[in-house]
Amino acid sequence: MSAEHTNLLSTAADSHYPVPLVVGITGHRDLLSSELPLLHKKVREFFEHLRKQFPALPLQLISPLAEGADRLVAQEARALGIPLIVPLPMPRQIYIEDFANAESIAEFDDLCKDAEILELPLRSDVTAEMLRTSQEVRDQRYAELGVFVCAHSHILLAIWDGKAGEKLGGTAHVVKFHQTDIMPGLTAESEKPRLILVDDDSDLVYHIACSRDRADGSPAPPLLAGESCWRTSDDQSPRSADLPKRYKNIFDRTSEFNIDARKFHGRIEAEKYSLSEDDSPERNERSPKTLESAFVIADWLAIHYQQRFFRMLRVTHILAVLMGLAYILYSELFGNIYSLAAFLGLFILGVILFKLAENGAWQRKYLEYRALAEGLRVQFYWTAASVRSGDGTGFTHDRFLQKQDVELGWIRNVMRVAGRHIEIDPRPDEDRGLRWVIREWIGNVNELGQLRYYRKNAAKRERLNRITGFIGKACLLSGIAVAIFLVTYDERPTAGFGLLLNIMMGLLPLIAAVRIAYAHKKADKELIKQYQFMARIFANARKRIDATDDKHEQREILRALGDKALDEHADWILIHRERSIEISGL
Repeated sequence: MSAEHTNLLSTAADSHYPVPLVVGITGHRDLLSSELPLLHKKVREFFEHLRKQFPALPLQLISPLAEGADRLVAQEARALGIPLIVPLPMPRQIYIEDFANAESIAEFDDLCKDAEILELPLRSDVTAEMLRTSQEVRDQRYAELGVFVCAHSHILLAIWDGKAGEKLGGTAHVVKFHQTDIMPGLTAESEKPRLILVDDDSDLVYHIACSRDRADGSPAPPLLAGESCWRTSDDQSPRSADLPKRYKNIFDRTSEFNIDARKFHGRIEAEKYSLSEDDSPERNERSPKTLESAFVIADWLAIHYQQRFFRMLRVTHILAVLMGLAYILYSELFGNIYSLAAFLGLFILGVILFKLAENGAWQRKYLEYRALAEGLRVQFYWTAASVRSGDGTGFTHDRFLQKQDVELGWIRNVMRVAGRHIEIDPRPDEDRGLRWVIREWIGNVNELGQLRYYRKNAAKRERLNRITGFIGKACLLSGIAVAIFLVTYDERPTAGFGLLLNIMMGLLPLIAAVRIAYAHKKADKELIKQYQFMARIFANARKRIDATDDKHEQREILRALGDKALDEHADWILIHRERSIEISGL
């Protein structure tokens, strides 16, 4: 690791790191007391290993603080200074009725000190009385709690006997959901076939085997108490002693984002673009800071690396023209050594620029940070408008970039953390945020908003495409005209004029070809179609929203619009990743 990176990582909990590594806990309540010291040791070693392996990812723990494993892990987290997030499946006064005694309640309250408390909203058909009198309803809430923990954790720490369980929302069900996105008794039947076929990168479980204080409470054979391993849904190697490589790559990419965020923190603060620059009360009440701050960082970094990459792209294509000119001069001047030296010098300069871009991953960072920013934009506006992202088991990040390669899973990891509040306080009757989102996100052709943005950029790229076509045709036709002139002209041109004509005949078609290649690398034609399509989508959304006063229908339109926007951004990154520049292009 470089000295620069060592300095950047000196304080892992620094506020300039936007993305933590979040561990969720699921486990049994009835742990065997004789095994508690061993379990404490294994949990502590687990946290310490993560800190050592990913120093740029500050740890966070999500624990509902139920008795048993939840509290054991929370105690170790507190001892190591790891922040705690406590999601409650029901109001506190009802939740603590499951605790054994006053001492247990006091322990719960003590662990809640300095923790972030998130009370999950009840469904409209569930009342407090039902929670107190119906075990079935209570189990349903615990199942929904397990879904929330899984959906917003990068690693699920399971202190589990390894046995299958039938209890809805129990440890076995939570582990199953984390690895398959299916919670028996909770996931809609219509969703199961699709979820089974999805290649998942959010299925990472760290399993510490334990016994239970009951008859036949030993771990499932051949597991032994205290034995630990990583578990995934990979058919080839579902268990491993070391963190699987693809997940390490995902966490490394997230670390890279954090490092960039801290490295450019001052410039980001000075030059940032906010999604909510106005001070309207509806915006302030419905926009979590985690989403907006993550968007600001991703957006600035995307623009920064885009500028770097496009400058490199322009310079290397200019160098290609100059190399062609140097070669023509070398040929026409009968092997002039200076022309050959210029050709080699330009080529070396192009290689140096290419290597700088490659080593700095300018194109990859530009594409990935832009995709992240656009995903966060959808989350932000959904949150502000109180739009739910699914049926309780589906979240914004679940389907974004699923058809891309697994390394892009780090983008979903960021969204998983930043969007934690989306399902906490949906406020379905709050209309001010809805009106603000319609104005700020969709807008119209005369106001700020994505509708104006897409129409404006589609027109701009159409103009650039016409210019590219004009330059290509003009240069090509000019080169052909010079060739025709040389063929048909009766007298031989003077030496100087003839040299100029020969240079033009070779150089003009080269300029046309390089300009067209530059436009191809930027995917200008494809982006015109994409911008035009998105402009139509936003225009249709605005038309349908204006045609109804039903707030529920308006939110459904916004949800469909967000889904379509996520799909289009996934297509966008695919288009550009296929246009990566290669050194052979020089």
